[in-house]
Amino acid sequence: MDSISELPDALLLKILSLLPTARDVVATMVLSKRWQPLWKMVPKLIYDDDSSGSFPRFVDRSLLLHEAPIIETLHFKLSQNSGADIGVWIITALKRCVRKLIIKTDWCFNSTAPVILPRSLYTGCSMLVKLKIKKVVLVDFTSPISFPSLKKLSLKYVKYPSDDLVQRLLSSCPVLKSLVVKRRPHDNVTIFTIKVPSLKSLVLNKTVAEFEDIGIAAGFVIDAPSLERLDILDNYGGGFCVIENEMPNIVEADVDVAYIHLGNILSSITSVKRLSLCLSTSEDAYAVGSVFHRLVHLQIGTCYREWLNLLMCLLRDSPKLQSLELRQMMWVYQPEIWIYSGTTSLDCPSPDDVVLPARDLDLLGDNLIFILFRQRAEDEDLDLLGDNFVLPARGTKTFTNVPGEREKTAGISEGHINRSSFSHRLKGKMVIL
Repeated sequence: MDSISELPDALLLKILSLLPTARDVVATMVLSKRWQPLWKMVPKLIYDDDSSGSFPRFVDRSLLLHEAPIIETLHFKLSQNSGADIGVWIITALKRCVRKLIIKTDWCFNSTAPVILPRSLYTGCSMLVKLKIKKVVLVDFTSPISFPSLKKLSLKYVKYPSDDLVQRLLSSCPVLKSLVVKRRPHDNVTIFTIKVPSLKSLVLNKTVAEFEDIGIAAGFVIDAPSLERLDILDNYGGGFCVIENEMPNIVEADVDVAYIHLGNILSSITSVKRLSLCLSTSEDAYAVGSVFHRLVHLQIGTCYREWLNLLMCLLRDSPKLQSLELRQMMWVYQPEIWIYSGTTSLDCPSPDDVVLPARDLDLLGDNLIFILFRQRAEDEDLDLLGDNFVLPARGTKTFTNVPGEREKTAGISEGHINRSSFSHRLKGKMVIL
């Protein structure tokens, strides 16, 4: 007997769990009598459709012969032609107390043979902790839905029967912590309502081009008072996002939306510590009097012309801000601030050059620690500090390159700095820490 075969069953099962597909796992039974029964106890099975006619039969037989009392992970990668039996496979898996279920298909919304998940999925998943489904169809279900143990849920390009099922589905997850939603047109949902008191992390994504083509108003309603992380990407101008209650525990938020009216998104996350924004409008971005009292790191994308107005407001209303990052997205011009993409001189700003007057730096208040410029090139032919550049009275400022590149440090005291005092070439973005 070889040395690997002498290892204990528990270790061999872990090794088998690392194999890429269930076919590879089952194939080990021919190695020796020692290996013959082991595959039946492997806690992780990945069924990847190889487009062969034998795939459905292989899944049927291997699931029926599998003997593990608990399947930790069951993953189906299906083609449009192999999803007809998914209902039977899920029923079999639920009997084995599956903990993590993943179902992904290459189905298109206009396909005549969609992968339809069975109604048993709504009621038989008492042990399910993680559920990820992609490009599948959920059917209507009038009886109570129950996912008592579900903590992580991912819904990508799913077709639903109605708005109501979405709300009932999410409200049936009393301990849900993480939710990912990616939407496409024709998913039969106008308002995607998320009312989950236990939710900690929420990622929302909506494809822009297709929604514009069909010209519908589709958006989100959020009621998640325990939320700690929020990530919204929705570049469809006709979309919307309404937050019904404030989220006092929010720590990190990334909001990249093209909404004509921003609504109350920012006003509901004033407790955020790290905030990344790319907004199409700064008008009424948040309620007058709002204060981001915990915000220490701010990143603003310069993808729309009104980014500077938004920046000035946030600098005014963020008393503890320590770090500011301007992320270049496209060609933009604003008076006295240039974001382009080349390099020449200050007299003729070009791409990737950023010039920020000192009086705007003063808006940061006393929390400014140092100024960090990230670059990729070593050139130093750009005079970044203009004539009579005035630095606030906050001690030494440190100028440095991207981590891993040669670092340059210049101690600069309060007062007027001649433009020859420091010269630096900036590529891509400016960070103030």
